[in-house]
Amino acid sequence: MRTIGLIGGMSWESTALYYKLINERVRDRKGKLHSAPLLMYSYDFQDIKEMQYAGRWAEAAASLADVAQRLERAGAAAIVLCTNTMHKLAPDIAARLTIPFIHLGDATAQRIRARGYRRVGLLGTKFTMEEDFYIDRLRAHDLDVLIPSADERADVNRIIYDELCLGVVADASRRRYQEVMAALVGRGADCIILGCTEITMLVGAADTSVETFDTTAIHAEAAADFAIG
Repeated sequence: MRTIGLIGGMSWESTALYYKLINERVRDRKGKLHSAPLLMYSYDFQDIKEMQYAGRWAEAAASLADVAQRLERAGAAAIVLCTNTMHKLAPDIAARLTIPFIHLGDATAQRIRARGYRRVGLLGTKFTMEEDFYIDRLRAHDLDVLIPSADERADVNRIIYDELCLGVVADASRRRYQEVMAALVGRGADCIILGCTEITMLVGAADTSVETFDTTAIHAEAAADFAIG
């Protein structure tokens, strides 16, 4: 199997899910005691959050690209960035590599199109929901993207950073996400993208009337399949 380089720690809560899901996929496909050959760099997420909110994206890009190169030199055959939001910097990272960068947005969009959907509701951090880097990647796959209202986006983002990234899973927050997803469906979304790697800790298929796409699981499966070849 080929070795996967993971850039994690954003947050470690979701990175732990990546580790688990990648190895489960390898076990299910190869059987016996097989598990995935992985190299991981795990960030101090507080540093990343401060860069995000201060708009220090060039500094973040340089750091992430440096880590990706270090993983490549250590023997990784592909890089997986274990976060939706920091895919804002995917072009900067990929440009510094000679190995594949497995893009979360592409893997998710391909799965959605394979299921026959076109109009998607998107949940994520404020950066993911409001900026072009993620939505344009989905649109490149001929998807129509709906995002929550401003008040809803504020709640979705707050719950991610103030609760889920700290491992807090609250019933009141689950109900709020259910309301937000119902509003997206009411506006015509035929599926929902759980577009932050922590969201799967809070809600899933049972929390909405349409199919959900868990980007953490989809990305992890893509990584495992690359490893197996």
